[in-house]
Amino acid sequence: MYRLLNKKLDQISFNMEKTKIKEYVEYLEHPRKMLFSNFMAGLARGFGASIGFTLLAAFVIYLLQYIVKWNLPVIGKFISEIVNIVNNNLKNAGR
Repeated sequence: MYRLLNKKLDQISFNMEKTKIKEYVEYLEHPRKMLFSNFMAGLARGFGASIGFTLLAAFVIYLLQYIVKWNLPVIGKFISEIVNIVNNNLKNAGR
């Protein structure tokens, strides 16, 4: 009976060490660590979102330029105006 109880307690102890509850409680007890890690996570999310949006916008502009080459009457004129506006803004930003 005691062997089974000791075995179960050892198993519970091992599982608790695997979950790293001690480290988590220490993390929660130090607000500066929590604030710093959340701040860094927010910076990473913001940076990732800006890079992702830039790549998506570049792909859309490339796709629009490709559609303009098809010379579709209404859509082509509208898209060519958008592409010209974007290109002019990029040239003005580089000055």
